[in-house]
Amino acid sequence: MKNWGLTELPLNIDFETKKVLKSLPAAHAALAELKGIASTIPNQSILINTLGLQEAKDSSAIENIITTHDDLYKSELNLDAFKSLNAKEVQNYISALKKGFELTSKSGLLTNRTILQIQGELENNKAGFRKLPGTALKNASTGETVYTPPQDYDEIMRLMANLEKYINDPELQDCDPLIKMAIIHFQFESIHPFYDGNGRTGRIINILYLILEKIQALPILYLSNYIIKHKADYYRYLQKVRDENLWEEWILFMIKGAEETAKETIDLIFKIKELMLDYKHKLRDNYKFYSQDLLNNLFKYPYTKIEFVVNDLGVSRLTAANYLNKLSDNNMLRKEKLGTGNYYINEGLFELLTKRE
Repeated sequence: MKNWGLTELPLNIDFETKKVLKSLPAAHAALAELKGIASTIPNQSILINTLGLQEAKDSSAIENIITTHDDLYKSELNLDAFKSLNAKEVQNYISALKKGFELTSKSGLLTNRTILQIQGELENNKAGFRKLPGTALKNASTGETVYTPPQDYDEIMRLMANLEKYINDPELQDCDPLIKMAIIHFQFESIHPFYDGNGRTGRIINILYLILEKIQALPILYLSNYIIKHKADYYRYLQKVRDENLWEEWILFMIKGAEETAKETIDLIFKIKELMLDYKHKLRDNYKFYSQDLLNNLFKYPYTKIEFVVNDLGVSRLTAANYLNKLSDNNMLRKEKLGTGNYYINEGLFELLTKRE
């Protein structure tokens, strides 16, 4: 491997090749459709929660932090009888994602301070940018060093300051946001500014950048599942930029990922809406205690519990338990016991969210 070094952005390269320009309209059409459909869900925290949990699981899996959907949803319940270290790490991801969305929504910027807070939430520490040398990216199979990121703290700080400016100043480079997203992702992963959590932080930056550019309104477009399906290509195209300065394949890969992921997410949202409508009719027709808040609760949490219903509906524990037990008696939910507590599974939603695998 030749000795390749990172330079500041923007690069003096024509990224808008014929192939790249030709790939953009279909991707933007899919993204616009996704943005429109997402806005039709009355309570948008449903999508942020359900799709965010799925992304947290997938993004963590890329880093070999493996958990099952069952463990992840049990972990969300915070029941004393259930502890899973991997599920907790995945929970940290959804927390970091929400933190990043909240901060960028408030400021209209994606700053290094926000990026540091995202990574700190992920890793549950305040280690900050790397200060010590020794970080190298290695081939998982052979142990061979594939790429050595910048080692000097001052260089990392300089490159991250430049990246922050590139993200937030549209005048630095006038190109399509999807192209720019691919460049930002490459640059961040190549700077590799943290000891841990670079991949997951970088994937959160992707969606936050598209929100900043108003391509999306909610953090629901996640490329992690696409990267899992094409993991070898993802790393190969990244490395081809470093080794051969071949940007076109990398940018095409990321644009295709945005398009395919948008289409898959549109399909999933349609199915969630259909299932919600089915539940709504059954609840409204058969239960006097039907409310939109109850319906939202059952779709915000694939696994719910009495405390969630108490908080979301403002009812007593006795009333919440009565609602959930009646629904489980009639097979609208499946009741399970864990330790001294009960939880209730929306099996239709669980199936939709696990089918993608």
